[in-house]
Amino acid sequence: MSGSASKVARFLESMRVAATTEFGHIRLRLDGLSFASQLIPPQVGNSLRASILRQIGFQIGLRTLVAGTPRITGGEKPYAHNLRIGSDCVIGLGCEFEIGTIITIGNHVKLDYEVMILTTTHELGPRDHRAGALVRNPVTIEDGAWIGFRSLVLPGVTIGTGAIVEPCSVVSKSVLPHARVAGNPARQLEILGS
Repeated sequence: MSGSASKVARFLESMRVAATTEFGHIRLRLDGLSFASQLIPPQVGNSLRASILRQIGFQIGLRTLVAGTPRITGGEKPYAHNLRIGSDCVIGLGCEFEIGTIITIGNHVKLDYEVMILTTTHELGPRDHRAGALVRNPVTIEDGAWIGFRSLVLPGVTIGTGAIVEPCSVVSKSVLPHARVAGNPARQLEILGS
């Protein structure tokens, strides 16, 4: 192979690698239907958005409302199996789901605006690269829980039945059923009665 042909071959290979890196994670159905649902005004079409997500393959129960288009990131095919939302839920405007592994949301759950749920983190790596190997831990939010505005739920957490997470909390440990937690990191304030 001549010098110029070799340069062209290296250039084409570097372009292929760059294209795979940049565009290899595009999920046409999710991205296309996500774009279509963004055309619906944020304060209307909440049932329609849930229906669109069902069409993509997400498990979403009856009468669940989705305000705005949630940001769904992470996950490998089949990614739609990693997000399971029960019936009679309300998913607030601007919520984000990082579905590196399974997020299970029970029935009658309310996620206020801009709640973020993460399922992946990294092991602590050596000095030269602290973000070590990827770790995936599922998140479960049980029936009747209420997650406040701009709260962050970290990997491996279970939020118990009927629990309340106050706004702007960072939930790094599991929450007992019917507990009310707040803060960064979230700490238990009380156990609620019926």
